[in-house]
Amino acid sequence: PGVRSDDLDITASRNKVTIAGERKIETSQDSFKFHRKERESGGFSRVVGLPGQIETEKVEAKLSDGILLLTLAKAESHKPRQIRVQ
Repeated sequence: PGVRSDDLDITASRNKVTIAGERKIETSQDSFKFHRKERESGGFSRVVGLPGQIETEKVEAKLSDGILLLTLAKAESHKPRQIRVQ
């Protein structure tokens, strides 16, 4: 929450996804005195390891109401294959 889509950078490789960005709070520090702030501002980065490989060309990202939705397609070589018995 609090991150705009312009401030996000998503990088996908074969077996991991990196989400980096910067959260900016646009308030004047001169007009408020804080005893406690619930949301921090500044940069962040998270790396999520995946159990298998993905097709990096088919990655889609959507940001709506502070929720990031990533759609990842499993690589064809890692999809289960049914083998018929003759």
